[in-house]
Amino acid sequence: MLTRLFFTPADARDLVLPLIARFVFAATLLVYYWHAALTKLDGGPVSLSLGAYAQIFPRAFEAVGYDASQLGGFHYLVALAGTYAEFVLPLLLVIGLIARPAAIAMIGFIIIQSLTDLYGHGGIAHTETLGAWFDRLPDGVILDQRAFWVLALTLIAVKGAGALSVDQVLARRASGAGRLQPA
Repeated sequence: MLTRLFFTPADARDLVLPLIARFVFAATLLVYYWHAALTKLDGGPVSLSLGAYAQIFPRAFEAVGYDASQLGGFHYLVALAGTYAEFVLPLLLVIGLIARPAAIAMIGFIIIQSLTDLYGHGGIAHTETLGAWFDRLPDGVILDQRAFWVLALTLIAVKGAGALSVDQVLARRASGAGRLQPA
């Protein structure tokens, strides 16, 4: 009995932990990313605000005197793709649709976001922004907070979407069975 209690996984079918990870993502980061994306749009679905360039390409935007017309098509496409990634990837994670690839893409997005914050916006010079691991302060924006974001996303990337997900419904349909399957 004790062996089973201590050594047998409580969620052997990988349904509960990914569901909790998706819930925590929705509760803490969904609105954060959607709000950030909305600040990058200006009047239409393909019309970027000046803030989009300031947030995504801070040094390049400054170098052209904050004149977006001086930036090329590459900058526009990257900013537009980044903006829509902030809408689409969180939605895919929350509903659990292609959750593993969405989680991996979101991890990549967070890495790029963090590097932009550190080097593009100068956060590397501020220890309270960068933070430090193995110290007594758990509130560094980059190393501390974003490590937890990546942990939750890694759980989804490894385990799948879990219960109450579109992936689970699709897996069940594909298998032809009505029983719950790990997504």
